[in-house]
Amino acid sequence: MSLACGLPLLECVYCLACARWAWKRCLHSGEADSATWGLASAADFEPVPRMCRLVMANYEPDLSPTAPLLFAPPGGYGVDPACVLRRRTYADTRGRVTPYLLYLDHAHADIVLALRGLNLVKESDYALLLDNRLGKRRFDGGYVHNGLLRAAGWVLDAECDLLRELLERYPDYTLTFTGHSLGAGIAAMLTMVVVLNLDKLGNLDRSRTRCYAMAPARCMSLNLAVRYADVINSVVLQDDFLPRTATPLEDIFKSILCLPCLLCMRCLRDTCIPEDAMLKDPRRLYAPGRIYHIVERKMCRCGRYPPVVKTAVPVDGRFEHIVLSCNATADHAIIWIEREAQKALNLMLEEEDTLAVPTEQRMERNETLQREHVEEHRAALRRAVTLSVPDARVPSPYGTFDDDDGQQHPHRQLQPERSESFPPAGTRQRMSWNDLIERVFDKDEDGQIVLRSSVPP
Repeated sequence: MSLACGLPLLECVYCLACARWAWKRCLHSGEADSATWGLASAADFEPVPRMCRLVMANYEPDLSPTAPLLFAPPGGYGVDPACVLRRRTYADTRGRVTPYLLYLDHAHADIVLALRGLNLVKESDYALLLDNRLGKRRFDGGYVHNGLLRAAGWVLDAECDLLRELLERYPDYTLTFTGHSLGAGIAAMLTMVVVLNLDKLGNLDRSRTRCYAMAPARCMSLNLAVRYADVINSVVLQDDFLPRTATPLEDIFKSILCLPCLLCMRCLRDTCIPEDAMLKDPRRLYAPGRIYHIVERKMCRCGRYPPVVKTAVPVDGRFEHIVLSCNATADHAIIWIEREAQKALNLMLEEEDTLAVPTEQRMERNETLQREHVEEHRAALRRAVTLSVPDARVPSPYGTFDDDDGQQHPHRQLQPERSESFPPAGTRQRMSWNDLIERVFDKDEDGQIVLRSSVPP
């Protein structure tokens, strides 16, 4: 009898707990993910709208001055057609990678390779996304998306000679990889492979290499995402679903017609998993590098607000939960990312002009921000070790956190050690990028792909 009387009480407690969980889940807003992050500076964020426009230029059938522009944002793309050195379409890539262009930006002393995002009517893009499963591809001590890595190898095989020639011709220019969605993941893979093989592009310095990934898919494990945060930057607009969901990409695009239902189901499932369990799964993929979060909406308020950009190198709380929002898919569009990024940049510049900061003080502030980014990156690496993230390493083994060198060369502080599994320089020069990527892997007794301890010449 006493047991029967206690059952309604247990049911009430259970229902209240479920109601509280559902209330918190439904009230979770995208702005909460970056509530504790610092504000981005105009100098750091300046390339983002420009990179968005270069990515969008891939959608134009013709960039010549006489051709009408179909998808141009207000003010155009800011692209000089004469400086578009190479442009690859689906016919050129044969489905190995999304279309891209190589642009020589003299105004900003930059060599940019920009990749477009997923084309919903191209089967080759789906095949690229489906070429992966949990833990399939191991790379540089972590896990990455297999299809995106192979696409990066194809691009480097096709453009390596031209990139090396341009870098030698313009020794003061930076090399930037950028892309949106699917292209963002490929750009991140490109950056990682290039950074590990700088000598193959004419002994390129790491400080001249960078990546801006717009609305990227989760493409690398947490230890790699943090380790390469000094050269890879991810840009996320408010509630964008793709950088937040660990749902396998094949599940997402198989269910593209019922994507909201799938996201809700994954949201319920992921919320029940403790975050420490997520962090300790070495195969779980994350959005790469440093994250810039554009916040333009607030909880329980209507309309858009002046966008604010938050930035950090997060370890725990790294966009772990999907936001149940009607804007979760709209915020993934490159058009909205470019528009809100440009608004945010204009507000940053207006604020600087209002404060009338002298040029010398701006330069000093930029140097201070660079040092702060290095310190933040260093702290993130230590935080990853503290949280027992698999394969995370403390900063000291890199041999790059020397205080004296750090003051003189703030951009050169975070060069990772080279993997011993890569062949010698002479061997790499005779080997294609795809061969190089393939030859650093082997299978263990269980059939799992692992890094080789040595690679034959």
